[in-house]
Amino acid sequence: MSLPRLSHSLRTAESLLTRAPPARFLPRRTFTQSAVSRQQQPPRPAAPNGSSSTPTTPKPTSPAPSPAEERAARIVAQTPSHQTTANISKTGLSDKPLELDVSAEEKIDWTRSFHGLSAAPFPKEAADILLAPCDPAEVEIKPDGILYLPEIKYRRILNRAFGPGGWGLVPRSESIVTPKTVTREYALVCNGRLVSVARGEQDYFSPDGIPTATEGCRSNALVRCCKDLGIASELWDPRYIRKFKAEHTREVFVEHVLNKRKSKIWVRKDDPVSYPWKESNSR
Repeated sequence: MSLPRLSHSLRTAESLLTRAPPARFLPRRTFTQSAVSRQQQPPRPAAPNGSSSTPTTPKPTSPAPSPAEERAARIVAQTPSHQTTANISKTGLSDKPLELDVSAEEKIDWTRSFHGLSAAPFPKEAADILLAPCDPAEVEIKPDGILYLPEIKYRRILNRAFGPGGWGLVPRSESIVTPKTVTREYALVCNGRLVSVARGEQDYFSPDGIPTATEGCRSNALVRCCKDLGIASELWDPRYIRKFKAEHTREVFVEHVLNKRKSKIWVRKDDPVSYPWKESNSR
């Protein structure tokens, strides 16, 4: 090929290259997190059409038991052999009185009712037993000088007045357990009539003593309820207390057997000083 013809071919090729449109480059696709999440989501079901959908029948559900039925089931259930509570002083006692699902005509709910309160006085035979003066031989005195009648003697007086089974104590509230004390409200019912309502209390020193404290709380409530019947009312009379102490008690200086601490306590004249104290002559 001659030189002129070669130079003509080069110029023709250069002109063709300058006329051609520039190459277009597509931008790279970027996938965002929202796009990826939309791709991963399962497709939503189409809205049911009235003509093509089939109605679903709801499964029958049993009615929920009432709180009274649940508590009754726990009462009749077999006593578990394992430990049910770790520490009653922290969890408390679940002993709320049962709520009876009966009408007033069928049965009286003593947890809330005041049926028969002050309706009529008791017969004279029962009143004479309840209001009889205390026998000084049955009255006890605490080391701090407080007079009291043992709670078992209150029960004996009630049994003589109304007969065994003619009276009873009904809990009116749930037991309240504090770090040191158990307390609960009780009602005294005699011959089918409410007589009095009082709250008992009893101290304890360790969680193991809570069951015993609940029984002491019940007895304490009984003593307080019996005040409304006039049983041993002299023990709250200041004149009787002073006279009884002068005639039947004495103050003695004692020494504690274990820690050797000396103090002064009250005892009956016919009772010796008992453990953990021993009588001391020095003051």
